[in-house]
Amino acid sequence: MKHNFFAELKRRNVYKVAVAYAVVSWLLIQIATQVFPFLEIPNWVVRLVIALVAIGFPIALVIAWAFELTPEGIKRTADADTSALQARRKHAWIYVVIIGAALSVGLFFLGRYTAGNTASAARAETAASSSIAQKSIAVLPFENLSDDKGAAYFAEGIQDEILTKLSSIADLKVISRTSTARYKSKPEDLRTVSQQLGIANVLEGSVQKAADKVRVNVQLIDARADSHLWAKSYDRDIKDVFAVESEVAQEIADSLQAKLSPTEANTVARAPTKDAQAYDLFLKGEFEQRVAHSNFRPESFDQAARWYKEAIARDPNFALAIAQLAICRLRRHWLTDPLTGADVMEAGSMAKQALTLAPDLAEAHVALGLFHYYGFREYEPALTEFQRAIELQPNNSLALLYITSVHRRQGKWDRTLDELKRSTDLDPRNPTLAATLAETYLFVRRWRDAEDTARHVLAIDPHEALSMRMLLLSSLNQTGNMQEPLQLLGSFPPDDLLLPNTGSYDMVIGTRGEGFVLDRNFDGALKAWETRASAASNERQRLAARTAIRVLSTNLTRAQADAEKARELLEARLRDHPEDFRSLKALSWTYLALNRKSDAINVAQTAVELLPPEKDAVLGSGNLAGLAEIQAQTGAATDAVQNLRKLLSIPAGETVSIARLKIDPVWDPIRKDPQFQQLLTMKEHVGP
Repeated sequence: MKHNFFAELKRRNVYKVAVAYAVVSWLLIQIATQVFPFLEIPNWVVRLVIALVAIGFPIALVIAWAFELTPEGIKRTADADTSALQARRKHAWIYVVIIGAALSVGLFFLGRYTAGNTASAARAETAASSSIAQKSIAVLPFENLSDDKGAAYFAEGIQDEILTKLSSIADLKVISRTSTARYKSKPEDLRTVSQQLGIANVLEGSVQKAADKVRVNVQLIDARADSHLWAKSYDRDIKDVFAVESEVAQEIADSLQAKLSPTEANTVARAPTKDAQAYDLFLKGEFEQRVAHSNFRPESFDQAARWYKEAIARDPNFALAIAQLAICRLRRHWLTDPLTGADVMEAGSMAKQALTLAPDLAEAHVALGLFHYYGFREYEPALTEFQRAIELQPNNSLALLYITSVHRRQGKWDRTLDELKRSTDLDPRNPTLAATLAETYLFVRRWRDAEDTARHVLAIDPHEALSMRMLLLSSLNQTGNMQEPLQLLGSFPPDDLLLPNTGSYDMVIGTRGEGFVLDRNFDGALKAWETRASAASNERQRLAARTAIRVLSTNLTRAQADAEKARELLEARLRDHPEDFRSLKALSWTYLALNRKSDAINVAQTAVELLPPEKDAVLGSGNLAGLAEIQAQTGAATDAVQNLRKLLSIPAGETVSIARLKIDPVWDPIRKDPQFQQLLTMKEHVGP
């Protein structure tokens, strides 16, 4: 009886159905558990699939006992010709089992592999999070909730002052404002912010200003877990806003268990002025100076200076405003139009006055350092002041950048590269800082590193002008092929002439004009100076650029009128600003157009004597390259080749490379000279 029962099970294919059902069920469960999570299907659906599979097993066995699938359809087993069916299905069952088993095993191992990768990724993310210092913070942009949208300067100012107070605490790692400025007030993905900035915590805030009242809302958040640590609102009179800034900074320090020295505690608690209106004017100056530092327009620096002066007029002892006014004036001198000698000395006097009023004010030491650095290239006194600023404010990324810049001017290339890389720890999303690193790579002729760094910067800020130029030059100076640089020029904002602060004739005609000249498209270069972009430049610069382009094209007949006008303006400029190197280079090209060759060489030689590579490894090499260009244009091949040989043997890759020498029209007058041809076979210096 028992034997007959099992034989009947076999005859009715119940065994085969059970095996096939088990294999297919396992396949379905593997799909549900391994694939559904990646499709973000809820876990309850996975559990439902498993339950249905379990419930279906006995039902499948009952159906297998009672029914048989035939070519004529489903019939009761008793009515079916089982012998014929078995013959036809013998291999079909085997195929079902084998295919189902293969798919199940494949999904099983795929799940294991994916789970392993997921676990590895989770471990990597955990390791990255664990490497982030607990006592680290970024102060995100504060939202302006005032009815007056023009009060954005006030919200930015409150954020900036809180950040400055935190920066004075050595036990904290505080990210610079230049890195946080690119985020929203309340980013949706704080974990990404944490990873990008390398910090554990963020401070979010908003400011609402109305008449003489102000409301400041702040919340401290653990960015790694996106969890709130605390939140607080302050409703105060405007005159008490200083106390709010100090209280917020102190609460953050307490929450992160940061240890404050007595000096740091005093710095956090100190108010910069007792005059609320003077402080409001000061914040307007700070806002305008940030604008000026992004657009490099003299008028923006001048507007910032006016706000600072109004603040100082209300409070003559406002040391911070005096220091920032000195910094503003010196930046204008260095980055745009140079000041007169008397104006530079006045800025130095302001820096010293700020130090007299507040000897422990970091900004005052930065101001005095810039007076030595920007005013006279007195490197060692400048370094002393910048270092003192860092002692007083350990997270002062600006002072760190100035120290690095001084070392670069001194030609300490290894040290410069190391310091720039370390500076990115405090300022990881600062495009200017990273662009400076790209430019340094270019000087030492590490073309690929310059290119990679420049691309990274443009991913942060697609319109960062220095990185655009570095990306162009890293390609051009490495290969001498103009196709990619011309494509890059087409992607630059059309109203940006890209006037560099270093370089040779491109300092006169701009990088955009240089690109056309290198492609020997002189009409295109001239057209670039006819667009609305040239309206942003002064008249002497526009005339000098058009003159230089015509000299390079050897079309001097049409250059005379522009050249004569440019000469008058440039000579007048240099009488008041004898060390305006941009004007010196422009005047040498203007003299070439007027066939005053010896005057052209003398002016170019004056630039080198004022600032040789030994005194300034950055601009000095550009001055020497500029002299070589003028020598080549006047046919002084021996002198030009001698200077080029020196430039090829030192870090001067921004202006001179073998590949570029081969294509640049500026060398056409001496291109067939045997000395120049021999120069093209030498090996250029690579590295610090």
